Amino acid sequence: MICLGIESTAHTFGASVSELTSEPVSFRIISDCKDVYKAPQGAGIHPREASRHHEETCSGVVENALASAKTGMNEIDFIAYSAGPGLGPCLRVGAVVARSLASYFCKQIVPVNHAIGHIELGKLLLGLDDPLVLLISGGHTVITARSAEGWRIFGETLDLTVGQLLDQLGRHFGMSSPAGPKIEALASQLNGQADVVGMLPYTIKGNDVSYSGLLSSSKDAFSKGISQESVCFSVQEVAFALLTEATERALAFTDKAELLVTGGVAANQRLSGMLKDMCGSRGVKLGVIPRQYSGDCGSQIAAAGFLFYNDGQSVPVNKAFTRQSWRIDRVNLPRSKFG
Repeated sequence: MICLGIESTAHTFGASVSELTSEPVSFRIISDCKDVYKAPQGAGIHPREASRHHEETCSGVVENALASAKTGMNEIDFIAYSAGPGLGPCLRVGAVVARSLASYFCKQIVPVNHAIGHIELGKLLLGLDDPLVLLISGGHTVITARSAEGWRIFGETLDLTVGQLLDQLGRHFGMSSPAGPKIEALASQLNGQADVVGMLPYTIKGNDVSYSGLLSSSKDAFSKGISQESVCFSVQEVAFALLTEATERALAFTDKAELLVTGGVAANQRLSGMLKDMCGSRGVKLGVIPRQYSGDCGSQIAAAGFLFYNDGQSVPVNKAFTRQSWRIDRVNLPRSKFG
């Protein structure tokens, strides 16, 4: 079974040709192509400009994905697209592309929750069965796991996501979004403990984290002459310690034997190191999605697409939808797994 996955929730327009076979289940990414909107220095993602980028690049990205896979649309079994959550103008571009292709080539179409795409791709690539999930990106900071009733939230951000924290701090330094890799690089230049760590608030409420105070305090520290390297190091230490503590609590509560870390911020090596130490002490198997697929991509949409397509959750072309706000715990749970 072959799927064309289309991703367009934010700064990335991606397309992937992926294949799933059963007995035993085997998932293969045949091609994965993308084009990323680059915001101006010191600026974030502007929805209108990002959607215009997607309109200009979508045809080329889809054509490249099909050409790289040496696959024609006649060989595609169905099309999956990111229906939400995300930026409205960007989501609509992906939905229009998916509807147009599905209508012209008479293909079934499957709307996919972007967050579940991150999760299902990670599970397939890492061979995880029933993990607790730490999903961390510009749009998500959530600890979740699948239960009999659906995806259940065990912790989340109360304000900024960890990706927004890093991006907004980066913009304060004059960087463009996404700023996470630049902040990680600056933090790695500092050897040892930074003096500013103790000045930053450590805010965890129950199993939920808060980052707005951390952002304000880090900006204030920089305005008082603390170096970028020291601020970046300190912000990472505090932000990631919060995530590690909340995740460990959720592991203790759920008694899960596996932890999946996915989303764009999963590429951060300092965070991976903290989680590795914590999982090692608890005897939990840690799976961190490969950096190549940690950010937004068509492969994640295809991965979740197989799950919902096998469950009969395709929709007529004229019923294809987008939802800017679509929590993972509001998604209809598939009745079965792959196969």
